[in-house]
This record gives sequence, C-alpha cells and structure tokens, in this order.
Amino acid sequence: MEKTIGAYEARRKFGQLIEEAFYKKDSFIVERSGRPMAVIVPIDAYQRWKRLAKERVFLMLEEVWRRTEDIPEEVLEKEIEQALERLRQERIAEKES
Repeated sequence: MEKTIGAYEARRKFGQLIEEAFYKKDSFIVERSGRPMAVIVPIDAYQRWKRLAKERVFLMLEEVWRRTEDIPEEVLEKEIEQALERLRQERIAEKES
C-alpha cells in the first residue's frame, strides 16, 4: 500500500516506516510543506527497478547497434559530436535564462 507522510512525522517514526516497508511491502511518499520530496520503498522493489532500468539501457544500446551497424564509424562519430555540442549549447542557454 502507498501512504503519504509528512517529513516531521517520518523522522519521528523512521524505524517503524522501514519495518513496514520491509515486512508489509508498504511505500511512503515523504512530503515537506505538502510537496513530495522522497519515497521510502521496500528494498526488493528498489532492486527490481534498478535491474529493470539496467535491462532497458542494454536493450536500447542493442537497438542502437542494430540500427547503426551499416553506417561508417566516422559518420557516427561526427553525428555524436554534433549532438553533444547541441546539448551543451542548450544547457548553456538554459542556465542563461
């Protein structure tokens, strides 16, 4: 079950919260001034999310390799370099605004 709890109460009941997360598989959204700030989740859920995220990254990499296997390496390197430069310029523009 997912529950919402204030940061002050979470601090006071931290031991209880981690036991409920571990044994009851409850999740807690920790809020400060009504704003969600953190989540306490069972460790097995967290480990499952990490494993799934890693699997998704590898699947995406495999897809990229498959799509680009016939493109010359120099062309790919140039396109990657250009894409990175665009990202750098976007970040600079965001910081300036």
